Amino acid sequence: MTHREPGPGNPWIAVRPGDDVVVLAERTSSAHQRFVESPATETVPEPESGADTVRDVVLDSWLRSRGNGVSPDRVDDEVVLDGLDLERYRAAHPLAAIRPVVRKLLVEDTAGTGLLVAMSDANGRLLWVEGDSAAKDRALDINFVEGADWSEDRVGTNAPGTALALDHSVQLFAAEHFNRAMHAWSCSAAPVHDPATGRVIGAIDITGGPRVAVPEALALVRATAAAAEAELRLMALAGEPRRPVTAVPRLEVLGVRRPVLVVDGDRLEISRRHAEILLLLAEHPEGLGADHLAVLLDEYDLDTVTVRAEMSRLRRVFGAQRLGSRPYRLLAPLDTDVAEVRSSLDRGDTASALRLYGGPVLAASDAPGVADIREGLASRVRVTVLRGGDTELLAAWTASVHGRDDIAAWTAYLSTLDRQSTLHAQVEAHLLLLDRRFGSGPY
Repeated sequence: MTHREPGPGNPWIAVRPGDDVVVLAERTSSAHQRFVESPATETVPEPESGADTVRDVVLDSWLRSRGNGVSPDRVDDEVVLDGLDLERYRAAHPLAAIRPVVRKLLVEDTAGTGLLVAMSDANGRLLWVEGDSAAKDRALDINFVEGADWSEDRVGTNAPGTALALDHSVQLFAAEHFNRAMHAWSCSAAPVHDPATGRVIGAIDITGGPRVAVPEALALVRATAAAAEAELRLMALAGEPRRPVTAVPRLEVLGVRRPVLVVDGDRLEISRRHAEILLLLAEHPEGLGADHLAVLLDEYDLDTVTVRAEMSRLRRVFGAQRLGSRPYRLLAPLDTDVAEVRSSLDRGDTASALRLYGGPVLAASDAPGVADIREGLASRVRVTVLRGGDTELLAAWTASVHGRDDIAAWTAYLSTLDRQSTLHAQVEAHLLLLDRRFGSGPY
C-alpha cells in the first residue's frame, strides 16, 4: 500500500475537483480490502498497482484503528449515554451554548437532502444528531445516534473521531472509513475549541453522500466551527456564565473496594486492569512503551496486542484526548489518592497521610509494577508513623488493618505510654499475644 500523492491541493480533502467519485470509490475500496487482509503489523503492504492508494491521513488512521483492536466488520451498537444521563450531560456541556449557531448555519436546510449534522464532545460521544429524517433512519444501521461513542478508538477511522484524534478538520470518503458498514457514507468534520484555553471541547460533523467529501463541504464545516468559537468568545466578553470547567480526573485505588475513576463529574467503578494501567501511567509521566507496560502488568503472560486492546477500551472510559501513544502516556493531569498520601508525607503531615491511607494500593492486584508501588507506599507510611513516636498516630496505626499485627509498631506504641497506666498493660498483653501467635521472640 502506498500513499496517495497529495498534489498541490489540501491533503485533508477527500474528493478533489475533477475526481471521478465512482473510480475513486473503487480504488479506495480496493485499498481498504488489501489493508484489512494484510498481517496486523506496522509494515504496510505494497499495492499490486498504483491505483489502490490512500491519503496519508487515512492510512495513518487505519493503522491506529487496527492497532487499537477495532473491527473492520462489526458495528458497535452500544449507546454510552442515553435518557436522563444524556440530557443532563449535554445540557451542562459548553457546546449547548453554540447549538443555535450550528442549527442556523447547517441544520435548518437539511430536510430532504440526505444530510445529517452531528455535534460530539471531546471524547467523540455524539450529543446531537439532526437533519434529514430518512438519513437518520439509515444511520441507525451504523449506530450513528445520539449518545453513541464515535471516537476513533471505538469505531475506527471516521470524520468526527479522526478530527478529534488529530485536532484538525478532515474529510472521509466512502471506503476511507475503517469499518465496512460505513462505506456508504462520507463525512466532513472540524474540532471546536474553548477560546479561553484552546482545548478541544468537541466536534461538528456533516454526514451524507459523496458531496460532503468535496472541498466546499469542509470549508463550510470549518467556518461553522469558527463561528461557534467566536460565539463562545463573545459570550465570555459579555460576561455570560461559562459552562462548568471539567475538574481534573481522580483515580482512587487505596483499600479493598473496587477502584474508582472520577471523571467529568461522574464516579465510575472501573476494572482492576484499567486502574493498574492508569496508576502506572501516573507513576511514569515520561510514558511507557507497550513492552514495558506489559511487563509491569504481568511479567510473563501479557503481550503487546493485549495491552493495545486494553488501552483502546480504557480510552472509551477515560477519554481519548487524555491518553497518548508511542509511548503510552497521560496527556492531561490525573490526581490519585496514592499521590495525595505521598504529598501529605512530603510536607510532614503524617496525620493526614494516615487518614488518607485507606488500605493497600489495589490490594487484589498481582501486577509487578503495582506491587512495587503498594509495598513502597505501605513501607513509607509505616516507617514515618514509627519514627514519629506520636502516641495518637501509633494508636491509629495499630488499630488499623495495616498495623494490627505489626509487632514493631505495637512496641513503639508501648514505649510512649505511662508504665503505670491501664493502657500500657493492655498494649503489653497484646504484644505477648502477638509473640505467641507469630513466634517472633521477646518484643
